Amino acid sequence: MAISALGSRADNDARGAPGPAVLCAIALAGILAAAGAVGLALTSDDPGQEPGLHALLLDWAALPYVLAGLVAWWRRPDSRLGPLMIAVGFLSFVPTLAWANAAGAITVGEVFDGLPPVLFVHVFLAFPSGRLEGRLERAVVAAGYVAALGLQLVALGLGGYGPDNLLAVVEEPGAAETLIRVQQVAIGAVALAGIGVLAARRRAGGRPLRRSAQLLVDFFALALVMIAVLSLTSAFEAPIFEGSAFEWIRRATFVVVGMAPLAFLIGVLNARLARSAVGDLLVELRADPGPVDLRDALARALGDPSLTLAYWLPEFDSWADPEGRPVELPGPDGGRATTLIDSGGEDVAALVYDASLDQEPELLDAVSAAATIALENGRLHSELNARLEELRGSRVRVIEAGQKERQRLERNLHDGAQQRLIALSLELSLLEERFAADPDARARLGQVKQEVALSLEELRDVARGIHPAVVTGHGLAVALESLAAQAPVPVRLSVAPEARLSDQVEVAAYYVVCESLANIAKHSHATSASVAVARINGRVVVEIVDDGVGGADPERGSGLRGLADRVEALGGALRVWTPPGEGTRVRAEIPCG
Repeated sequence: MAISALGSRADNDARGAPGPAVLCAIALAGILAAAGAVGLALTSDDPGQEPGLHALLLDWAALPYVLAGLVAWWRRPDSRLGPLMIAVGFLSFVPTLAWANAAGAITVGEVFDGLPPVLFVHVFLAFPSGRLEGRLERAVVAAGYVAALGLQLVALGLGGYGPDNLLAVVEEPGAAETLIRVQQVAIGAVALAGIGVLAARRRAGGRPLRRSAQLLVDFFALALVMIAVLSLTSAFEAPIFEGSAFEWIRRATFVVVGMAPLAFLIGVLNARLARSAVGDLLVELRADPGPVDLRDALARALGDPSLTLAYWLPEFDSWADPEGRPVELPGPDGGRATTLIDSGGEDVAALVYDASLDQEPELLDAVSAAATIALENGRLHSELNARLEELRGSRVRVIEAGQKERQRLERNLHDGAQQRLIALSLELSLLEERFAADPDARARLGQVKQEVALSLEELRDVARGIHPAVVTGHGLAVALESLAAQAPVPVRLSVAPEARLSDQVEVAAYYVVCESLANIAKHSHATSASVAVARINGRVVVEIVDDGVGGADPERGSGLRGLADRVEALGGALRVWTPPGEGTRVRAEIPCG
């Protein structure tokens, strides 16, 4: 048994995982950076209000990205997400240099002062692969970096941020302040655009995300909302947000931004718990679940309610769903990914799931390996359904071809033999007039005319049996009235459908009534019968009831069996109730759209 993946999942061994020493060194560096930020805040000549709390909030927002990035890098060394999160965490500490007491460090800190919000937008939009996949994402992040770094350098060149600014070229503090406000508006707009990108991804997916991925996306969106609010209120300095109100907004933003990587760690924990659920999956698979239960069991084990199954059917050279209907496997775009499962070198099935599961290849491999035998059974079920569907289609095509041929024969008899017999009858009438003086010849011509008339009537009966032209020409109601008028017993007729139905449905209903009335005449000893045709819930219901002796065997003889085949080929059903001494009831239900 082998398992391969289609979509965004690359080979786990594409790049080696960092060693424990490297991971520990990076973690220690992150902790030292956090401690350094606190130290700079407490020793700064101008730290602002509550420097310790401010530094701790910044550590809360930055350090979790370093630690969560280490976990991501260790678990998925082939993904860029881990290194990106680590870089975001460390770069978020750089603006704390503005708390230093040296002009050079202050200038460096001010250069990167507007960068952290854009870094957070970058990592949110790059989840889960660590790459910005679309042009829109790249454009949003690029605009953010231009606003955070480009406008910041211009503001510093205009003399903004005080006397310790070593990059001041001119002294235009008013212009610098205006440019800083423009920068804050631009960063707020970038955050709002990031929310739009996340919403577009959700809408494009069309399916419920996995719970852990959904939790992350929700935190990302909330964090972007807070970043946008903080940037815009800082830019416009609305009176309602002055003083303590603005400070509370900033603190809340730090808290929410710092919770996003914690949500990532919760997702990792859920993934490990999900791998422990493979044992429960094995127990469920021992019960040989049906196709629906198998899909549900796999969805629970993977934690992905959007999971779907497809089976490879070699006979049809296509993928099919559990019901045997052809399906197409999704491409690498659209938030869906596919894992192929094969046995003995032959494709068996495919798991189609949320692309975020590609970050957990061990779970995918464990679930796929556990379910291989059950999936082989599921493929047999899908193949059987596909064959049944093909058989139904074949029956419909055979009946359609037979009906067209019968219609052609009926038309040929009507336009050919019947017309010639009518012409012959007219010619005999003319001859009869010529031999008016010869009684013997006239009598013999009269006998020939009677034989021709009898042959013509028998030929018409044969033509009606081959194909009821009256149905095609005048509709089911008129055709049934003709049948009822010719029936050997009184028939009470009720035909509800007013609009014409498809030719196939009308002909099938006609034959059900025709065969039933013929059986009444031959076997039932009935004194009366009733025929009712109604349209109920998209189906034509035809019911024939007589008061005869009952006790008929529907399986004997080909009449009712042939009717059942015709009705079932159209997706309907034919049932017969015939208790001895209580008459017979025939009921056909035919879908009519």
